[in-house]
Amino acid sequence: MDRRTLLSISAVLLLVDSVLAASPEVFTGLVEGTAAGGFDAVSYFQGGTPRRGAMVNSFDWQGAKWLFATPENLAAFKTEPEKYAPQFGGYCAYAVSKGATAKGDPEVFTVLNGKVYFNFSKSVQVLWRQDVPGNIAKAEANWPKVLE
Repeated sequence: MDRRTLLSISAVLLLVDSVLAASPEVFTGLVEGTAAGGFDAVSYFQGGTPRRGAMVNSFDWQGAKWLFATPENLAAFKTEPEKYAPQFGGYCAYAVSKGATAKGDPEVFTVLNGKVYFNFSKSVQVLWRQDVPGNIAKAEANWPKVLE
């Protein structure tokens, strides 16, 4: 493991300790009160780069405001929010796999098997991608206990 990776892990662990005792189910810390940092959750499944949502296309779900780029994406989310919402409430999937929470960056994501996973940073995403199936299994075993 190189120094940069160790520093990234250390940064995550510091944040994990400071972020959220009794965390809300959906991470809304990037753009206050909005899920997925204000990005359109449906757009992750439309290929390319996710798009920013707009307040005019908003929907409250699980204690957070979700924004969408189009009325069609809003309608799709309203019909099946669990299908489109980022896994683990939009927290860093790698942190959840380690039994903690840290912010998830909506611009550092992986779409796999019809689900979207956020990571804290690109360097943390490198660690996440070393064993995605294993990390998903660990995160699923820890979720939602890590919120307590």
